[in-house]
Amino acid sequence: MREVVEYLAKAVVDTPGAVRVTEKRGPRGTVYYVEVAPEEKGRLIGRKGRVIESIRTIVRAFARGRASVEVR
Repeated sequence: MREVVEYLAKAVVDTPGAVRVTEKRGPRGTVYYVEVAPEEKGRLIGRKGRVIESIRTIVRAFARGRASVEVR
């Protein structure tokens, strides 16, 4: 699943080499933390949060609701 999150994040930003995805497992599922270059955060989040919300929807569907995505 980490690879899916990384692939989606790299597809959105201009500098895919700066994308880092870490995961942390907890009682409610896995949280994927996406780190990008500071100037790329706006592109990853998107206008009114649409891009990151789309990524979250894809990840939740893939993981059957047991995963979430956060931007750092």
